[in-house]
Amino acid sequence: MQQGMRMVKNDVQTHMNIFVFIFVLFIMGMIFGAVIVNSMNFVQKQDLFFYLKQFFEQQTMIGGTGKATLWKDSVLYHLKYMLLLFLLGISVIGMPIITVLLFLKGLVIGFSVGFLVNQMGWYGLLISSVSIAPQNVIIIPVYLIAGSLALIFSLTLCKQLFIRRVHQPIMKGFVRYSALFGALIAILMVSSVVEVFLSNTFLEYVLKWIYK
Repeated sequence: MQQGMRMVKNDVQTHMNIFVFIFVLFIMGMIFGAVIVNSMNFVQKQDLFFYLKQFFEQQTMIGGTGKATLWKDSVLYHLKYMLLLFLLGISVIGMPIITVLLFLKGLVIGFSVGFLVNQMGWYGLLISSVSIAPQNVIIIPVYLIAGSLALIFSLTLCKQLFIRRVHQPIMKGFVRYSALFGALIAILMVSSVVEVFLSNTFLEYVLKWIYK
């Protein structure tokens, strides 16, 4: 166990530039998402806000069965996204797609928060704080780490294929890569519980307070 932790620590230190790159890319996505909100015209904002209000009304009526279904949907979404990152990591052509996916993840979060604040002011900030922030405290680091691991492993494969003098034990690295992804997926299961049973509960109370 200790040896495995040391290996992970060494990998992080060796590829710190990739982790920083992924983090900066994600932040750029968030900023771009907020910029998109400001570039929308009045009609577009009103149309989108109409559907958002309908969603809020539905949220206040979701019961225990509905939340159980939402939890399954959340788990399935994370599994699909992580599986996609995992498969892209073991393919040589996956590197650009990995960066695009993480940029889009930041864009969606930046747009969501930016739109709520733009349309609802302090109420929008409050809704973002209770419905988006809690689970994303877990989700964002997990996806950034997963994307970094996928990018690192893809780069390692490229070196093996195109630089003949580089010979690393790929199978050993693949086992560690798979184990780390398994651990990250387990953490995301916790984030799904937070998202559905904690964030949604807080959101229901806030929406009832706003629209009472």
